[in-house]
Order: sequence, then structure tokens, then C-alpha cells
Amino acid sequence: MSRLINLLTLLPSTSLTVLIIGIAFLRFYDETDFTFLGQLTNPRIWSNRLTVAALLVAVVNLGVEWNRRNRETDRLAQAEQRRDEAAERETRRTRIEVERDLALLSFLTDPSERNREILTRIMALLTEYRDSL
Repeated sequence: MSRLINLLTLLPSTSLTVLIIGIAFLRFYDETDFTFLGQLTNPRIWSNRLTVAALLVAVVNLGVEWNRRNRETDRLAQAEQRRDEAAERETRRTRIEVERDLALLSFLTDPSERNREILTRIMALLTEYRDSL
């Protein structure tokens, strides 16, 4: 499906190119250059019609490109947000690990009641965040 969408996004710019070539062909050549142009009754009117069609295709192409760039900008913003969230989680995890290590070392060096409470609080915090870390 995405290949079809990619192909369809090329259609306006390709059509615009073909229309501009047709306009130039009808404007600058006549039946003395190409005999089949004699079969067109009014090449100038056909050239004007192709010009209007080219303008419409240019507007469609602008809309397609605008949409593509907006999607790309949104994709980049979402990727940046995911990176920021991952960095925030990693920072929180590191902070909690440092607190745990400090509490454990404090308790090992001085097994007082205060250090025991700090260690118990850190262990409760680790238990609470076990799945998210």
C-alpha cells in the first residue's frame, strides 16, 4: 500500500512536467515543424487549456508536498519526544540507583536506625518502580 501511495505522490509533479512540455510544444511549434499539429484546429486554445490544467496540477502538487513535509516534521518531532522520554527514564533510573548505593553504603558503614530507615525507604521505592526501571 505504501508503494502505491509513494507512486501517487509522484503523479502531480510528473503530470506537471508533461503538461509544461505540452504547452511549450503547442506554443513554439506549428504544422510546418510537425505535420500532425495541422490536425489541431486551434493549437493556441489547446495550449491555454493545458496551461490551466498545469496551474491546477501545480496547486495539487503544492498540497501533496505540504502534506509530506508536515508528516515528516511530525515524525521527527515524535522521534525527538521518544528520545527525550528515554533520556528522562534513564536519568531517573540512574538517580534511584545512586540513592540506593548511597543508602546501602551509609547503612554498611553506620548501621544506625536513621540509615536503616533511609535504606528501607529506598528499597520500597525500588520495589514500587521495579517494572518501570
